[in-house]
Amino acid sequence: MPDNRKARRLTSKLLEWYEKNARDLPWRNTLHPYGIWISEIMLQQTQVATVIPYWKRWMQTLPTIQKLSRAKPERVLKLWEGLGYYSRARNIQLAAKQIVTEYQGVFPENPAVIRKLPGIGPYTTGAISSIAFGLPEPIVDGNVTRILTRIFGIDKNPKDKDTQIKLWSLAKTLVCSTEDCSSLNQSLMELGATVCHVRQPECHHCPVMRSCTTKRKNMIHLIPAKGKPTRYEEKEIEVYVLFRGRNLLLQKRPDGLTNAGFWELPNNETGPKLEIANKKEPIAKIRHNITKYRILLKAYTTNCSKKIEGKWCNGSDIRRLPISASHRKLITALSKQHKDFTQIFTPSTLKVR
Repeated sequence: MPDNRKARRLTSKLLEWYEKNARDLPWRNTLHPYGIWISEIMLQQTQVATVIPYWKRWMQTLPTIQKLSRAKPERVLKLWEGLGYYSRARNIQLAAKQIVTEYQGVFPENPAVIRKLPGIGPYTTGAISSIAFGLPEPIVDGNVTRILTRIFGIDKNPKDKDTQIKLWSLAKTLVCSTEDCSSLNQSLMELGATVCHVRQPECHHCPVMRSCTTKRKNMIHLIPAKGKPTRYEEKEIEVYVLFRGRNLLLQKRPDGLTNAGFWELPNNETGPKLEIANKKEPIAKIRHNITKYRILLKAYTTNCSKKIEGKWCNGSDIRRLPISASHRKLITALSKQHKDFTQIFTPSTLKVR
């Protein structure tokens, strides 16, 4: 654990570097907790370049907590379409409704209260508290973990409970060693994102290289310690293509399932297996990876005559409705090779908006 003098020396170097090297990101131009909150949730497991247009579109469409709380869930999901981890969007709206109901629409300043809002964990609490309210609350995410384990030479698995306690304690010591809590936490995020990469870190650009235990011991390739490799589960799903004139049948994923509330083509994951017209070859197939799953979607036309629940959608509907990423990818593939699709869909129809 660094003493106060070492902590102040580290934070001074980080703050000086951040002032000169911080990227101009749209959410850094506001101190309003709402915009900061939305950016932090969007940035989880998602690259900055991807998030920027989503954040701008979200803030233009739902500029206040009140508007978010009143929005139709389908509209919220549509704005989130393509970012993945859709429970984040649902939790954001649940939290907005709670803020309106319990705090008159004013985002709470107390970190303990923020932490209790749906979908907000310790990291997001620390980010909002420090950036929006200037409170000395620590943050520890993947980027910060990488920086702290390397600086202090922590060679234990960063996901272990004891290591997590140590990392949060180090982060707390650093953020309490400066009055500029906001910039300090953002400097850690920025350094991890732009310099202290997982592979091939640019140590010669690092403002704290001389204080880095891992660099000094030539152990950069070993720290952070790697945990057990993820075991991926293969899934194969039959998807059924049904037309009525220039309309395509879509179904809404039921509650309780991943991507609940999103629309997709009928399939044997969420519904019954249907008789297919050509059992030899699918008319299109795509692969889609999500978390621990490696999914193969195979699309078939069907001769099924029984009534199937769903919504007959034209091109305008496809553009408006939130559609799961895997099925939008499949529809795009179908549009390039199936004549019935080319009559319905134009390139603009298939874009995420």
